Amino acid sequence: MKNIILTTDRLVLREMYRDDVESLLEMFQDPDVMRYYSGLKNREETIKWIEWTRENYGKYGVGLWIVEEKSTGVCLGQCGLVLQKVEGNMEVEIGYLFMKRYWGKGFAVEAAQACKTYWFQKMKGDRLISLIDPLNDRSVKVAKGLGMNYEKRVTKWEKELDVYACYRKYA
Repeated sequence: MKNIILTTDRLVLREMYRDDVESLLEMFQDPDVMRYYSGLKNREETIKWIEWTRENYGKYGVGLWIVEEKSTGVCLGQCGLVLQKVEGNMEVEIGYLFMKRYWGKGFAVEAAQACKTYWFQKMKGDRLISLIDPLNDRSVKVAKGLGMNYEKRVTKWEKELDVYACYRKYA
């Protein structure tokens, strides 16, 4: 049985497994989906991605999760929490990547909002970031939908990225 992390009205976020390789390959080999990433991934790279993700679950208690439509069980993409080193500081990034045919349906914001709530309420985190290519308007829209604000531009992975951030609100 697959380990479910979160659910929303329409979505299930669960751990990623090796048998997710075909679904992930559909995303990782789509030039439109991967436009702002370091390039397309082949099967071997996708398997390494799954292994890296599963290591993150064990090391940090978080990672990227497979996002499925609750009513059908169909894989829509991935979303979750990943540790990133940004200008020498460890940060927690909310990451999201969805198959092109599911763009524009609100799935990214719904999944990312669930991850944000999980980080601030269950994991008691104080800050959450997204690292976004300045030309990636869709990801900026998701970040703003989560209440994130632009903070600064940084260089990471040999490219310029914008840091969007939000903070846990204290009562």
